[in-house]
Amino acid sequence: MPDTKYAFMSAYLKGEEARVVTLDHIDRMSRTSSVNDALATITGTDIGNYFQEVPIRTFDDLDECLWRYFREYLAHLEAFKFLPADMRKVLRAYLVRYDVFNVKAALCGTPIGKKASMLPLGVIYNHGLLDELSSIENIDGITGLLVKCKLANYVPVLEKYRIDEGAKSRLAAESKLDEEYYKSFLNMTKRIKDGFLLAKAIGFTIDLTNLQIASRAIIQDIGLGASDNIIPCGYMLSAEAVRDLLSLKLTDMCGKLRNTLYYDVVEEISNAYNRTQSITSVDETIDKYKFGLAKGILAPRILSPLVMAWHLIVKELEIRNLRLILKAMFDNMPLEETKHRLVVSS
Repeated sequence: MPDTKYAFMSAYLKGEEARVVTLDHIDRMSRTSSVNDALATITGTDIGNYFQEVPIRTFDDLDECLWRYFREYLAHLEAFKFLPADMRKVLRAYLVRYDVFNVKAALCGTPIGKKASMLPLGVIYNHGLLDELSSIENIDGITGLLVKCKLANYVPVLEKYRIDEGAKSRLAAESKLDEEYYKSFLNMTKRIKDGFLLAKAIGFTIDLTNLQIASRAIIQDIGLGASDNIIPCGYMLSAEAVRDLLSLKLTDMCGKLRNTLYYDVVEEISNAYNRTQSITSVDETIDKYKFGLAKGILAPRILSPLVMAWHLIVKELEIRNLRLILKAMFDNMPLEETKHRLVVSS
């Protein structure tokens, strides 16, 4: 029965990947003159068919529909009778990333008493407590809510956080939340089929996230001030190795990493920043390499929980890309200025 379940879900998920928005769809969207025309070009994809049945008047309408679609899609996957237990573990572990995002948003809103904007996904949402999280005005309220949602492993991070210590303390707390998320995910990989490969993909993601933090810190002249933001548990780069980079110039990082897998990454970051003088070029480069490395490890696998891991990445990128494209259209921005920020699977 386990092999039958894997065969069914692998075939189903690969079939769904054939119905995502592709680069060809994006090119056609860029040649349209209205949001409705753009949405019409993706009819035939799963998300395109969904949009044909809902009215879109504003970007807020669109944003709400995107996240509702994704939430319903993920619930549909988890409800499958033939979903293997290991695939379910991957799905549930992955979705906690949205809880981490929402807790970070709450941390931003707490010092100023402002209601935080949340993403309607994750364990906290499923417990019906997302509105409560968005309105909480103190750390004790957040930690109490996490305990209710069986996310108590994140509580020690917040217990060390002090609102009155300002942005630096908050950024360090956010990095520790990320660290706990990756640690929990890596622990889950020890209990599933092909978990060592998923752990490798996560390790690469941590390495690239640390290079992103280091590059941004160097550009912003923060340097060693970002030491507390580095996440351990990487695949090839230790936390100490990344911290050593913080005292360098952006161009010197290339020499330091010349004999590693990440030489091309930091060289592209340096060249892109020198060309554009835009710090967002760091994020765009890192996003591309994160996707490429994950694809190389996860995409070829079948009859494995790694099929689910890859599928979640593909679907999340589809949502992200559509948000970027359609936001640009609502803002009357040329799509050519947005397309370089996209990461597409094909």
